[in-house]
Amino acid sequence: MPDKEKALKQLENQIRKCRKCSLWKKAKNAVFGEGAENSKIIFVGEAPGRQEDLSGRPFVGRAGQLLNHLLKISKIKREKAFITSVVKHRPPKNRKPDKKEIKACFPYLKKQIDVINPQKIILLGEIAFKAFFPDKKLKDFRGKSIKKDDKRYFIAYHPAAGVRFQKFRKILEKDFKKFSKTL
Repeated sequence: MPDKEKALKQLENQIRKCRKCSLWKKAKNAVFGEGAENSKIIFVGEAPGRQEDLSGRPFVGRAGQLLNHLLKISKIKREKAFITSVVKHRPPKNRKPDKKEIKACFPYLKKQIDVINPQKIILLGEIAFKAFFPDKKLKDFRGKSIKKDDKRYFIAYHPAAGVRFQKFRKILEKDFKKFSKTL
């Protein structure tokens, strides 16, 4: 087993056993993430939703279907990317994760990024954006990229916003087309 694969497997086992916050108590599965351990791109969402909690896989519900569409638009094969979230257990009633839960999970996400070492990190939505840029506003950076610590971050709305509102879906499609040109 190559080093990256082994490191990610160990991290996944840690996340499955994590008790740093109370989210694990009501969750069915920890959702580590999935994709290529050598990916040049990581997509970071907010937290697992209902379908993700049931399956243990990221972005498999309606927002995941839209993400698949957006990946197709940007000519990215899902299996070539790595997809994860800031928080690894589903918050009850699909609420947004709170600051304590984000703080508890963020080291796991940082470790995933360190191991995979992507060139680009796509932050999907406010929670993912604020985890990396707590003093900035998503609306000021959506559709743009930011360089920080030798990484390039691309900022987009969360696909769930595109599922709920056609206006956001069109913006997501435009941003993903724009993003594909930077690959």
